[in-house]
Amino acid sequence: MTAATYQYVDLPDASVVTTRALLTARENISDTVAARAMMCIHGGAGFGKTLAVNTCLRALEPGEDVRKITFRARPTARAVRYELFTALDLAGEPPRHPSEFDRLLKTALAERPRTFLVDEAQWLNGEAFEYFRYLWDEPSTQLAIIFVGGEGCHTVLRREPMLSSRIFIWQHFTRLTPGEVLEVIPLFHPVWADADPDDIAFADQHAAHGNFRAWAQLTAHTRTALTRTGRSRVDQELLRWAFSRLA
Repeated sequence: MTAATYQYVDLPDASVVTTRALLTARENISDTVAARAMMCIHGGAGFGKTLAVNTCLRALEPGEDVRKITFRARPTARAVRYELFTALDLAGEPPRHPSEFDRLLKTALAERPRTFLVDEAQWLNGEAFEYFRYLWDEPSTQLAIIFVGGEGCHTVLRREPMLSSRIFIWQHFTRLTPGEVLEVIPLFHPVWADADPDDIAFADQHAAHGNFRAWAQLTAHTRTALTRTGRSRVDQELLRWAFSRLA
């Protein structure tokens, strides 16, 4: 996995670390795909949801057909149809009429088992979620669907009883606890490998707050500070300079 994929920052030498949340996600995703079911992974921004899901999906059985769909604005059912058409690499022009479009998608989804990763699912409204349920409910389709999004994703899903009742597994991603920070951050990047645990705790308390994206940003600035000062190890003076860039 590239550093840029890690948490939206170019961070050479970063490693994917096996947190408790990632281990749980691996088990939950595997069970969801095996059951051809739907699950929802939700939590605050920067907590590592998308990274964990992408890592876990790559570890599925070889040949598992995984298609990723990402929404950046609130889509209508029509927009969802077009996103699915693109994600499935269907030939020709998209049908103009909804009923014809639905038949095409259901036919394609009946060909073989498929898994959809629906990222940024907090942008979905009830209409869009309902369309995914409509396709999943079709007896001929062989769909597993993993919704990944912020807290808004969970809120909207819970307001849709017909869909909410069909969610096989719910998983809530939260901040790293102080104990987890001390366990995983030294494995995350060489900058922290030989750092004093008190300095790691100091960095988390004042800047990162158990958020992996914040840790990635802080690490990038800390690498810069080490290079410019010629120091070999992190210390609190150096960390305060890095903090000043995050305010």
